[in-house]
Amino acid sequence: MILKISWRNIWRNKLRSLVVMTAIFLGVWSGVFIDALSLGMNNQRTENFLSTSIGHIQIHNPKYLEDNKISFTISNSNELLDFGKNIDGFHISNRTKIGGMVSSANGASAGNVVGIIPENEKEVSSIYESMVYGNYFEEYKKNGIVIGRKLAEKLKVKVNSKIILTFQDPNNEIIASAFRIQGIYKTANSRFDEMNVFVQQQDLARIMNTEILIHESGIWLDNKENVDQVTENLKSNFSNLEVRSWKIIAPDLSYTDEIMMQMLYIIMLIILAALAFGIINTMLMAILERRRELGMLMAVGMNKTKLFSMVVIETIFLSLISGPLGLFVAYLSVEYFKVNGMDFSSVAAGLEDVGYSTIVYFDMDPEFYFGTLVMVVTTAILSSIYPAYKALQLNPVESIRGI
Repeated sequence: MILKISWRNIWRNKLRSLVVMTAIFLGVWSGVFIDALSLGMNNQRTENFLSTSIGHIQIHNPKYLEDNKISFTISNSNELLDFGKNIDGFHISNRTKIGGMVSSANGASAGNVVGIIPENEKEVSSIYESMVYGNYFEEYKKNGIVIGRKLAEKLKVKVNSKIILTFQDPNNEIIASAFRIQGIYKTANSRFDEMNVFVQQQDLARIMNTEILIHESGIWLDNKENVDQVTENLKSNFSNLEVRSWKIIAPDLSYTDEIMMQMLYIIMLIILAALAFGIINTMLMAILERRRELGMLMAVGMNKTKLFSMVVIETIFLSLISGPLGLFVAYLSVEYFKVNGMDFSSVAAGLEDVGYSTIVYFDMDPEFYFGTLVMVVTTAILSSIYPAYKALQLNPVESIRGI
């Protein structure tokens, strides 16, 4: 009986009930929408950094991390290659890394010269997928080089233009050599694009008249969850080297990933807290308008428990109608933008400067929808307590007389 009365009561003033339900609907939808956008941006930023500049694990000579001298190399890099063959989903690329200057007829810029074996680098880096002009060492060309679009714009060069790399060799002698641009790439991180150029290791070794020097081993795992275990195995087998996972290399990325779901719930909680005040205000107005009716119900024998339950159930009904509907529409919105993405090209420069993509693909953990529904119902119950309490304070005689 209480359920039937409560259901009818919420439709006695349709406009007021629709306003409350619309507010709950928009609050739930916007909360999930914003959370999915935030989670998608964070996940993409993390993946962008991992797939371009960090990888899952990096290995160095400990001295190289203290002082990036070209002589501090990984002497047993071939053993790392052999180690990786015994692990499923393990990909490794040994790199030569030298700091230097990149210059053209139109300007110069400091940068990192990264010597690679292109086929191995494809296993751990997405640079080859980011080509916008030219190609990623599809064929060997003596002294070919791949640079970022940001650097190409700065130096005012294009594919087939000649640029000069200047750096120190192991004997601390200055070497300057001409390279011809074979390809230009563009990632979501414009700073990375401006600072890193890629050449083939054999070209660097020939120019310096040395054997191939390895300063960094970048590792990519097909299963990201295995990073900690593989890192520990590498540390045990190569105690003379510095083995670091991406969580140590970029702790800010790891920290953000760890607290992201808590942040999403906090955002939703703030939105629902704001909605709670609107629900409380609306239910108080409803009680004041129905003073005579509520006084009559108490006069004919409705006890306080039933009266309290009636007000609470009315509020829950309002939430259960609009809350799930808001979640459903939010789910459809998230699924759409998960596939098609949202274009932020109008602020591309600012986003790319901090490593965000201009096309953001939404993401959301399915458990979050259930958690949000629980939060909506909990908010409705808590919001109904004070109005229900005020209803219990009504004096039946005074309420019937309209006093």
